[in-house]
Amino acid sequence: QVQLVESGGGLVQAGDSLSISCAASGRTFSSYAMGWFRQAPGKEREFVAAITRLGLSTQYADSVRGRFTISRDNAKNMLYLQMNSLKPEDTAVYYCAASIKNTITTMTSTSSFASWGQGTQVTVSS
Repeated sequence: QVQLVESGGGLVQAGDSLSISCAASGRTFSSYAMGWFRQAPGKEREFVAAITRLGLSTQYADSVRGRFTISRDNAKNMLYLQMNSLKPEDTAVYYCAASIKNTITTMTSTSSFASWGQGTQVTVSS
């Protein structure tokens, strides 16, 4: 099983940019499709973005498409989420997750992911 640790969260102002990262260890990173999810207080965990094993396909939630970019570096066992034009409604704990599936259309569901990190807080002030 792969172990995941997120980093890079923080407090930013609306309109700012922020990049968060996820370091993977354990099993071969390139064996997993990866995703980012987020959870705001009192709300369910929601899909943000996903990327297939070799990075050939990506998918985004409508709320972040055009502002966020997911990427990975399999040589470094790293997953990234570049967030631009941040809004207060982007405030949440952001989690990275790993899936043995590799079909991008299934990646919007938390049930497709077996391994999760502990999360990193992103707060966007207005």
